[in-house]
Amino acid sequence: MVITTSPQPVPASALVDYLRRDIGLSDDALALGVRQSVQEQAPLPVTLWRFGLLSLGQLDQVYDWQERQ
Repeated sequence: MVITTSPQPVPASALVDYLRRDIGLSDDALALGVRQSVQEQAPLPVTLWRFGLLSLGQLDQVYDWQERQ
């Protein structure tokens, strides 16, 4: 479990759209990730990776995308 000391904001719609469109995550996978990331106060990409919904390579892609935004 990953827990931060500061509450995580609800993931931006652009991030969710990117994960759905470019990474290919299903709505169910995203719903699980968002729910768990809010509950655990952890970043969404890390939560998705921890649940096996993102590979390490995909996690890197997401962080690269976030840096460009």
